Amino acid sequence: MPHSPAPTHPVGMDLGSWISRRTAINPDRPAITFGDTTWTYGQLDDRINRLASVLAAGGVRAGDRVGYAGMNHPSFLEALFAAARLGAIFVPLNFRLTGAELAYILGDAGIGTLIADEAMAGVIDSADVHLTRRIGVTPIEGWEPIEELIAAAEPLSEPAVPEPSDVALIMYTSGTTGRPKGAMLTHGNMFWNNVNALLSLDTSESDTSLVCAPLFHIGGLNVTTLITLQKGGHIVLMPAFDPTAACALIEKHRITTMFGVPAMFLFMSQVPQFTTADLSSIRFLVCGGAPVPEPLMKTYAARGLPFAQGYGLTETAPLALVIGIEESAAKIGSAGSKVLPLSEVRLVDAANNEVAVGESGEVCVRGPQVMAGYWHNPEATAAVIDDEGWFHTGDVGREDADGYVYIVDRVKDMVISGGENVYPAEVESVLYSHPAIAEVAILGLPDEKWGEAVTAVVALADGQSVTLEELRDYAKDKLAGYKLPLRLEFVDALPRNPAGKVLKFKLRDDLG
Repeated sequence: MPHSPAPTHPVGMDLGSWISRRTAINPDRPAITFGDTTWTYGQLDDRINRLASVLAAGGVRAGDRVGYAGMNHPSFLEALFAAARLGAIFVPLNFRLTGAELAYILGDAGIGTLIADEAMAGVIDSADVHLTRRIGVTPIEGWEPIEELIAAAEPLSEPAVPEPSDVALIMYTSGTTGRPKGAMLTHGNMFWNNVNALLSLDTSESDTSLVCAPLFHIGGLNVTTLITLQKGGHIVLMPAFDPTAACALIEKHRITTMFGVPAMFLFMSQVPQFTTADLSSIRFLVCGGAPVPEPLMKTYAARGLPFAQGYGLTETAPLALVIGIEESAAKIGSAGSKVLPLSEVRLVDAANNEVAVGESGEVCVRGPQVMAGYWHNPEATAAVIDDEGWFHTGDVGREDADGYVYIVDRVKDMVISGGENVYPAEVESVLYSHPAIAEVAILGLPDEKWGEAVTAVVALADGQSVTLEELRDYAKDKLAGYKLPLRLEFVDALPRNPAGKVLKFKLRDDLG
């Protein structure tokens, strides 16, 4: 019998086909619940195909960028998959950014079509941006309503089938220069990240996952959300995280998995519903952004709620390290094992040589989930991906004798506050223009509530004074709220080395 020719494209690897292929298997299974409405896989697939037709009719073609700005909503996921079915590139935008910050990203990515909710539409309309098409998640003056467009459209008949190396998403992550960089994640990156995760975490088609972390973050999007959908499970989507509502939804929908950052799980443990709600359906919780503190693990363990933990970045789509339920208690503080089924991690010194066990080194990741590079920024790409394909994370880790990695510092001094990445250079550049400030350094100091508090260390100009509230008010129109200082400290002068570099480690030691 003659062999059939090999397919031109790898079957099922492109992001746009994930829901259609799952629909062919389980069309009547629940896919997404949002509020009081549940869509089956068949219904979701139909809406995606109709939205793809809407986008195509508006001129979206392969390689074009489609943006989304808004709170968590089913339209986010529909737009993601619809763009992929056209071979277009989806660009999710942080809804906490100011108009000026959004305008930069919209221009840098070259976004023509933007889908937004009412709150973000107002921010966009007030900013100086050029868009060819504006689609509103709800009826918004001057914007086309997405529901009417979907209802009137015919389903897409011939979806594109992008190659694994084609870019599926551009996800912007703040840079040390103060300008965000767009990490290009390919269809292959997303697919292989999920295979890696499915071989490491026990996600099942019978799972119901609560999604309350923001979808514009790679953690919210691709730790449990897309993996559960690809597997055929059920997503219960919240517009935004609320600890009381999260406990109620776990009980109502018999939630089995959930992703969050430590601050989210801390806030949940502090509301009365944490002790009164029936949370027994939970199989495991996945925590990222920072290790789960031991007291918090014990609080959840007392309720029979185990943690799996992971470490990753936007640039690694995001999985780099994983620590399972069984190991979490024994390896408290660890970011995970450096051995994953389909990727590898190593720790290197400044000369790019691997360090010995127990020594500190920069965490580097290599595998099929590592991004293609930064959008229109080959210099930044070359600075983080070396000739052997290793992505240099900028985080410093230490490996123990069992191969578990502990993140101990950050090469780039990034602050993680409430799960949000804050880059000091961006905040410093804004605060330096305040007339009362002679010098300023931004660093993260330990904070019980947020993990790290964005801290401004200020040397005042002669005869000047300033308060934390005045600084926050000064910067609020230039920086997203989570980037504003939560703590203000004063010094006579910033400590510097002979080359003039601020010694932030000394500030941390003095103030921590």
